[in-house]
Amino acid sequence: MNLASIIDEHPSNAVAVVSRGRPTTYGELRDQVAHLRGGFAELGLVAGDRIALVCGNNWYFAVSYLAALGVGLVVVPLNPSAPGPELTRQLAVTGARAVVVSPAAAKAVATIDRAELPELEHVVDTAGIDLEGATSLDELMEAEPMMGLVPREDDDLAVLVFTSGTAGAPRAAMLTHGNLLANLRQIQSFEGRRQQPEDVSFGVLPLSHIFGLNVVLGLSLYAGSSVVLVERFDPSSSAEAIERHGVTVIAGVPTMWAAWASLPGLGPDTFSTVRIASSGAAKLPVETAQLFEDRFDVRITEGYGLTESSPVATTATGTDAPWGSIGAPLPGVEVRLVDADGEDVLIGDAGELWLRGPNVFIGYWGDPEATERCLSPEGWYRTGDVAVVDDHGHLYLVDRVKDIIIVSGFNVFPAEVEEVLNEHPAVDRCAVVGVPHPHSGEAVKAYVMLEDGRSAEEDDIVAWCSDRLARYKCPDKVMFVDELPIALSGKLVRRELR
Repeated sequence: MNLASIIDEHPSNAVAVVSRGRPTTYGELRDQVAHLRGGFAELGLVAGDRIALVCGNNWYFAVSYLAALGVGLVVVPLNPSAPGPELTRQLAVTGARAVVVSPAAAKAVATIDRAELPELEHVVDTAGIDLEGATSLDELMEAEPMMGLVPREDDDLAVLVFTSGTAGAPRAAMLTHGNLLANLRQIQSFEGRRQQPEDVSFGVLPLSHIFGLNVVLGLSLYAGSSVVLVERFDPSSSAEAIERHGVTVIAGVPTMWAAWASLPGLGPDTFSTVRIASSGAAKLPVETAQLFEDRFDVRITEGYGLTESSPVATTATGTDAPWGSIGAPLPGVEVRLVDADGEDVLIGDAGELWLRGPNVFIGYWGDPEATERCLSPEGWYRTGDVAVVDDHGHLYLVDRVKDIIIVSGFNVFPAEVEEVLNEHPAVDRCAVVGVPHPHSGEAVKAYVMLEDGRSAEEDDIVAWCSDRLARYKCPDKVMFVDELPIALSGKLVRRELR
């Protein structure tokens, strides 16, 4: 087997990828990928070597990803907007022998310190930009003869994907060919989430993150449908593209849905072709989902997943789960909610969410201690997220274990406080963290962004919370800020606030 074989059985004349307005059929894509496999082999790259893709959401990424997997390389997708020092660290950690660079990332890659990267031998340039020692992707595409797929086993490493780092420094999660393919099969076996060959997906989620990589690009190619790749999210132009291409499937993050829901000038039929609208990576505010459905008659459903689960573990799509629920586990995914002693909690009680299944990763690259902490000997992945389940089997995400604030022995979930803060008429967005306190151990601190043109005093915010929360849950301190630290995945990075 080889994950790259997912494109092999689809009709040659069906459109696989639309990038920068240009369609590429499955027949063309197979031919291009086969040529590039030969090009990578001519560079001397062999199965198991790491190759970094520092590309935006475009054809360059898609063809390089499939070709690298096909020749047995381990793909390391990296954020093309990352600065040189960050790229240097990630290339060093993974020991990449080659890197494919898109125009958007050329300047950053040109600043990396090659002296710190002794294993980096090849820079593959996608647009003829003058990078020292670079090889043109076009030249590699001319390789003859074309090369076939290199067989891989289920447990052979396919990609190293850096986690978003919301709970600590980013680590490279090891995902195998079997992990990624298993998750594609799990999603497709879930009746309400199944993608059809006639579907058109909207590919604006970064392909350097597992959500965009496997749920958008991977799933579209596995299903034989089309994916419209978009390199930068702009609410207005994205809405136009969705109408123009007749997009039927959108996987997004809460900030995307909120931007569309509040954007003036969009007609009620803007999203009329969309049949699946799903949200992940962060909690979707119920008011955003309601506003979007009221305005466009499209229901957004939530799911849950992590880089370490390839990524989808649960989905509310195709279920009767109410707003705010992350739905039910996908087929083949086992879920437990456990207490601090590792015992299963009762229905309605909060517990840490544990996952097990063929989609769960095999560990963190070069970090056996972190791997041992999160993977049990029985194969359970301890997610660090807290959830509850109701009598109908619907799961609800509460918070992260590591984000729990302990005030005088009482547990405070930041998400609960944030929900109350967000109900304040002057509050636009907020974040809550725990800070040391000499008497209570920890205290609650809130960072608040106000709505444009609105004002509020710290005492007003504290009083608002006091009327709605137990005293120990109320913020002791409120800081007014102009912005909050948000990862590329859309998640709040609490460690930066701490």
